[in-house]
Amino acid sequence: MTEPDLTPASLSGASRLMSKLHARDTPNPDAPPIKVVDLHKSFGDHEVLKGMNLEIERGEVVCVIGPSGSGKSTLLRSVNLLEWPTKGKVFIEGIDVLDPDVNLDLVRTRIGMVFQQFNLFPHMTVLRNVTIAQQKVLERSAEEADEIARAMLLRVGLEDKLDAHPSQLSGGQQQRVAIARSLAMNPDMMLFDEPTSALDPELVGEVLAVMRGLAEEGMTMMVVTHEMGFAREVGTRLVFIDDGQILEEGDPREVLADPKHPRTRLFLSKVL
Repeated sequence: MTEPDLTPASLSGASRLMSKLHARDTPNPDAPPIKVVDLHKSFGDHEVLKGMNLEIERGEVVCVIGPSGSGKSTLLRSVNLLEWPTKGKVFIEGIDVLDPDVNLDLVRTRIGMVFQQFNLFPHMTVLRNVTIAQQKVLERSAEEADEIARAMLLRVGLEDKLDAHPSQLSGGQQQRVAIARSLAMNPDMMLFDEPTSALDPELVGEVLAVMRGLAEEGMTMMVVTHEMGFAREVGTRLVFIDDGQILEEGDPREVLADPKHPRTRLFLSKVL
């Protein structure tokens, strides 16, 4: 995987945004990238998250597993407030993102998000899909955005698809474009919400290879996944969630080989 040369000039859009930050919006390099404290989330009378506590250190790849409806995706979406917690705290690099005065849009620029569905603009080319947010959000020039988009598409192996439209790509290629789009925003961390679940089995490997490369480069990642092989080989920590609670966490190889909680054992017996 080729590492793009992102010079300070090419990142001037991000630098301009950083210059606008109030002190309360300024990341603390010594704080964990992600920290949730006593996190609760209810939809009406249904409590989905029941007091979760989780801290992710810089460079960690935390894989979150559990049965459908356990709260995995709600936890992930609560980290960047796509779901607003009912109770608790969320800190991103030391910033209290639930502070009503925090500049949430600027904080979110440091969090890349990749969904199950690719959410690409069907009427735009691959290149335009990767440049538009850079120009609209980071205020990069067209030349800056184009340079970075091309570097990120090279990084995910799609440098020959710049002028294609999403309908001309396989599902795996579309998901790699979505990853490139997130990386082009120069995030400090990446959130993946079951990024391979919508793919045909033969296309899963190409997406996981890109994610494996990011992990090797030291990207902080939180990954909701059913890919136990990826969790075992790439994850630095495995978190098992059921009924809105973290029931077990630890080294992925140890948890997968010898789960301690009965509910973890039952779940793994059905998926391994």
